[in-house]
Amino acid sequence: MSETPPQSASITLGREAGHWVGRFMAMASPCEVLIEEAPAALARQIVDVAAGCAWRIERKFSRYRSDSVVHMIGSNAGRAVVLDEESAALIDFAATLTKMSEGRFDITSGVLRKAWTFDGGSVVPTQEQVDALMTRVGWHKVQWRKPVLQLQPGMQIDLGGIGKEYAVDLAAARIEEISPGSSCLVNFGGDVAVRYPRRDGQPWRVGIEATARAGAAVHVVHLSRGGLATSGDSRRFVLHQGRRYSHIIDALTGWPVPDAPHSITVAADTCTQAGTLTTLAMLRGRESESFLRASGAKYWIQG
Repeated sequence: MSETPPQSASITLGREAGHWVGRFMAMASPCEVLIEEAPAALARQIVDVAAGCAWRIERKFSRYRSDSVVHMIGSNAGRAVVLDEESAALIDFAATLTKMSEGRFDITSGVLRKAWTFDGGSVVPTQEQVDALMTRVGWHKVQWRKPVLQLQPGMQIDLGGIGKEYAVDLAAARIEEISPGSSCLVNFGGDVAVRYPRRDGQPWRVGIEATARAGAAVHVVHLSRGGLATSGDSRRFVLHQGRRYSHIIDALTGWPVPDAPHSITVAADTCTQAGTLTTLAMLRGRESESFLRASGAKYWIQG
């Protein structure tokens, strides 16, 4: 599928602090690509490729589009569907995450958004509402033999928990193909990939945004190669009777994970690996830091 961005007019490109910065919106997130020492035409090509990757993944896997693979799978619930190689690989990865999390991460739990709206409001569903939806949640109810997937009637999938990190790594790989050795930083809504340090040998500096309860930015990460991913509740939460409910839902209960940190950031070899660790850690709640410590990963926790 082509990755030429059809929305290229919505990309901005300019010089800031000695490097090129391209900006666009994708996957409901502000995205940017920082590029050092490149002709304007090449910088534009790099940003176009990154945006094209992001927009293609959004079109293909968004639960909000009627022409997406996710919508096709949900529309065929109860019937077997044969998936293309890329879609099957993402489903396989999601199944691995479900196993690693002992069922707390589950792409079939997206149906719970019918009960939960994490918009900063105060509405919390009843247990009865959650229970009614939980009958349609559970990877163990799915038949999956790659590349054939079959959901039970009424079930859906949601790849939002893994799609953005995948898109970041894909964009970084595509940039390497068209401009080998280019010093770039790809940032899709706070999920980051870097393949090379800056031209002077110094690492890229990536700020970790403070949570709503903190204040200014609290950490700066020095990244020469690898990925960075953050998960938290600074924007997506419910505040009910003085209690803050994170958007990180435990698929075993249908309720937000109790006692989870407000934010976890992890550095790893790829953005996808970093995102995997942030997700698994968040789902551990109060045990998140002990999990990350045992993993050996570099991490930063707020709250």
